[in-house]
Amino acid sequence: MDQEKLLFFKGLLEAKLHSLIQEAEKACVDMRKDQNGDFPDPTDRASLESDRNFLLRIKDRERKLILKIKEALDRIDNGTFGICESCGKQISEKRLIARPITTLCIDCKKEGELKEQLERLRGVRHRGNFPY
Repeated sequence: MDQEKLLFFKGLLEAKLHSLIQEAEKACVDMRKDQNGDFPDPTDRASLESDRNFLLRIKDRERKLILKIKEALDRIDNGTFGICESCGKQISEKRLIARPITTLCIDCKKEGELKEQLERLRGVRHRGNFPY
C-alpha cells in the first residue's frame, strides 16, 4: 500500500480513536454526576441502574474497539496494515474503508464465519436440540 493511502487510513483511525476517547471521558463525568442522585422510589433507582449497566456494556465494547484501533495504528507503523493475517494477501481497499481495523481479507473472514456456523450447528446437533 502506498504512503498516501496509509496516511489516509491513519487519519481515519486517529479521528475515530479521538472521538471514542472523548466520548468515554464524557460518559465518566456524566456517571459521576448521576451517582449522587437520590431516588426514594425503587423503580426510579432500578431504571437508573439498568441504564447505567447498558451504558457500561456499550463503553466496554468501545474500549475493545479502542484497543483494535491502536493495534491497527501499530500495523500501519510496522508496515503490516492491509495484509491478511490468515493468507498474507492484500486486504481490499473497499474492505479497509468499511472496517479499517480488520485483519482478515473478505475471503478468509467468510471462511471463518462459515466454520463458526458449522461448529454451532454441530453443537446444537450433539445436544439433541437440532430443529429438524
